[in-house]
Amino acid sequence: MKGGDVWVIIPAYNEEHSIGRVLDDLKKEGWKNLIVVDDGSTDATARIARSKGALVVSHLKNSGLGAALRTGLEKAKELGARRVVTFDADGQHDSKSVAEIVSSLDMADLVIGVRRNVNIPLHKRFGNFVLDFITFIFSGLFTDSQSGNRGFSKRALERVDIKSDRYEVSSEIIIQASKLGLRIKTVPVKCYYNEYSKGKGTTILSGIKIFWKLLVQKVRFRR
Repeated sequence: MKGGDVWVIIPAYNEEHSIGRVLDDLKKEGWKNLIVVDDGSTDATARIARSKGALVVSHLKNSGLGAALRTGLEKAKELGARRVVTFDADGQHDSKSVAEIVSSLDMADLVIGVRRNVNIPLHKRFGNFVLDFITFIFSGLFTDSQSGNRGFSKRALERVDIKSDRYEVSSEIIIQASKLGLRIKTVPVKCYYNEYSKGKGTTILSGIKIFWKLLVQKVRFRR
């Protein structure tokens, strides 16, 4: 089994339809250190994750993607992780991407998995482009900013300090890494969109909220 000091963090909110398959796929690739952050789910997400052998950390109420990632990263550090890969619970990521991201962490502190698939819905392509551009304004880096498939080196784990609770966390991580002078690398990864995963992710309204919260963070940072 692969693993050792590598942990895979899967934030999950009401993902009983996909979490079991996601964990099975990761285990088939040899990854044994799996943390599922159950973000206040009201379905069987936590029970299924435990039955698959994952370490489950639960929030009493739904607190958001950023809060779930913060909890997962803190737990991984507590367990001695030197490298961490984040992975979405809706089944859109290819489990083979974890090995590629972990390998790339030998040369970088933050690795962004840039999603490559012609099946990405047009409205998601447009929304992601807008958020990528917004992230570029604040960080100077144009990449797949909203990808949940990313890797952290030990240095990044120690220095990136997530403040956001919601979806703006994906941009915040890149902005912080850029401001801190961390080495950032991108690698292409496959993604798969089915009818279930198409309904997940950011909307136009959430994109407006993300921009506003990032603007507030920038003002606070300058102070």
